[in-house]
Amino acid sequence: IERLGSCMKRRTVARGGIIFAQGDVGTGLMGVLAGSVKISVASAKGRNIVLNIIHAGGVFGEMSLLDGHPRPTDATAMSDCELVVIEHQDFMPFLRSEPDLGLQFIEILCARLRRTSEQVEDGTFLDLPTRLARMLLRLTAASAPTGKVAITQHEISQIIGQSRESTNKQLRAWAKQGWIRLERGGVSVLRSEKLVAVAKARRTS
Repeated sequence: IERLGSCMKRRTVARGGIIFAQGDVGTGLMGVLAGSVKISVASAKGRNIVLNIIHAGGVFGEMSLLDGHPRPTDATAMSDCELVVIEHQDFMPFLRSEPDLGLQFIEILCARLRRTSEQVEDGTFLDLPTRLARMLLRLTAASAPTGKVAITQHEISQIIGQSRESTNKQLRAWAKQGWIRLERGGVSVLRSEKLVAVAKARRTS
């Protein structure tokens, strides 16, 4: 930690700010000290798909750090963020001297690949309510014990691959039932057991 600390640089990014864009030269690994970062890709028609949300304590940008290729995704600050950045030329010698750290990076990459596979599978086989329930439960478990997630309905629709209108309709139905509470720039889960029941639904044919 002491060796890495001497190489780290701090960076602040305001909400909505672009941290890096798809195709940018990937020169460093980034860690989130405060805030949340959205990792997404855009189609040729401009439609965004959210692949991951990185909260405080998480890292991102590891693929380009390791293989030296351009960034495969966009990274955007979902809230005011404080980041640490470790450049490639500083990190790689350290990684070579610490093989256990390399194994941890393999675990991170495997977890990201598994999550992406699950996201593709969910989008193919699950209906909107099931997909939405699973996403809300995953985000509330990762972000805060209060059950509140700082995320817009537009961002939710990007994550589950549905229109904002259909996503809003389902969220409002659950809010009316008292399962969730819709707030400005966020969603609070009030009855997680109800969402768990929906999330356990079987695949659609």
